[in-house]
Amino acid sequence: MRLRQAEESDYPGIIAVLDDWWNERKMTDMLPRLFFKHFRDTSFVAEEAGSAVGFLIGFVSRTDPRQAYVHFMGVHPDRRRQGLASALYGRFFETVASLGCREVHCVTSPANANSIAFHTRLGFAVEAGDKVVDGQAVHGDYDGPGEDRVLFVKRIVAENS
Repeated sequence: MRLRQAEESDYPGIIAVLDDWWNERKMTDMLPRLFFKHFRDTSFVAEEAGSAVGFLIGFVSRTDPRQAYVHFMGVHPDRRRQGLASALYGRFFETVASLGCREVHCVTSPANANSIAFHTRLGFAVEAGDKVVDGQAVHGDYDGPGEDRVLFVKRIVAENS
């Protein structure tokens, strides 16, 4: 397996399989090509035999350059639970820490128990929300009416700090 920076040329192949990786949930609208074009230095692809088996799309905040944000990440269903997602996040943490970031943020749906468990295992803390749904702190209407989200934050430190 090879872990490398994302390229705009990765977009068609990833978009072609994205909904399949999410059990036919419509996810492609959440991942426009612009991320592969404008955030390549902080976005990564894991590939085997020339095909993407995982990816992470992230960026440094323009509002607060001490913060980074993971917009989207995915791993081929046959490659899950093999450390690939952790490796992608690890590369992202190293990269953004070297750019001066001290925190990484991301969000997920409160219905995505696997994502919540994964991010918690990775050391992310759930940010206090404005309501609790099924025992989970959420931010109501975060992504629009009825679109509650679980917000995460992880503190990171550069090795030379």
